[in-house]
Amino acid sequence: MKAKVNKDLCIGCGACQSIVPTVFELEDDGLAHCKVDSIPNEDKEDVVDASESCPTGAIEVDE
Repeated sequence: MKAKVNKDLCIGCGACQSIVPTVFELEDDGLAHCKVDSIPNEDKEDVVDASESCPTGAIEVDE
């Protein structure tokens, strides 16, 4: 599984980072990014939750 943050949609609310801090973080520009190339098995459910919780739908999950 992979995840990507669409920078054009991200508003930097930090919801994804608070749900899965091992996968998402806010960069210096205030926007989120995925800090891993491949989502670890133990984080997959939380990444889906983060994607569904994103207020702007900026997180794309590819299984």
